Amino acid sequence: MTLPLDHIVIAVHDLDRTIADYTALGFTVLRGGDHPGRPTHNALVVFADGAYFELIAWREAAPADRWWQQLQRHGEGIVDFALLPNGTATTVAGAQARGLDYSGPYDGGRQRPDGVQLRWQNARPPSQDLPFLCGDLTPRTLRVPEGAARVHANGAQGVASLAVAVRDLDATLTRYRALLGPQATIGTPVALPGSGTRVATIALGGSALVLTAPRDATGALAQRLAARGEGPYALVLSTPDAKNALTALDLGATHGALIEFTLPQTEAAAAQAG
Repeated sequence: MTLPLDHIVIAVHDLDRTIADYTALGFTVLRGGDHPGRPTHNALVVFADGAYFELIAWREAAPADRWWQQLQRHGEGIVDFALLPNGTATTVAGAQARGLDYSGPYDGGRQRPDGVQLRWQNARPPSQDLPFLCGDLTPRTLRVPEGAARVHANGAQGVASLAVAVRDLDATLTRYRALLGPQATIGTPVALPGSGTRVATIALGGSALVLTAPRDATGALAQRLAARGEGPYALVLSTPDAKNALTALDLGATHGALIEFTLPQTEAAAAQAG
């Protein structure tokens, strides 16, 4: 089985305001706590499929932090994403054996508001078209709560897809094959008519990673790459509620994160047939 999507990082200026705005959008938002040794605190939006949003903010300037740099330069929005390894060290060793220079593992952690200490190991990718890894040392259920925390008034059930902007699709696919190994399910690259882009899809458990590259230097995606570099930029959430399907959330309320809803594949097929 390939590595599943763990979480999507959304950098924001004011965590309290962001919690209020996401709650008003119908999400269940949990305060996550503080990261020891870093001036960051976060909140989580956890979905039934186990993936979650990390809403992260800084209590003070952190010039050495890449996410903080992106927040200052480009404003709020999606800045990164993580996959969940069975073991961070083992996954790093496998990627390195296939020629991909992930670094780590590095110890990390968080103290929840109730005082519970969480521990994990991260690994960092060699380029920003790739995810970082986040593997738990304490039980994942302590970091990613279950039950009512995963139920949302707006009907969101999970991350259907995450779009990642890349410069060279073929080179990026080579790196993902090295990361995920021979078990990876990777679609054949295709050109999308009228969009000026080439895309390839990678299955990450129940989510799809949509790698998107510009076919020329004049389109919106090429301009985004020139301004912000490679990385995740939009996502789609699944919902069984047909009235929310294909609805894009207001960028102000999501604090710069491009989020849309869609029906799950089985329900979407039934709707088309009906």
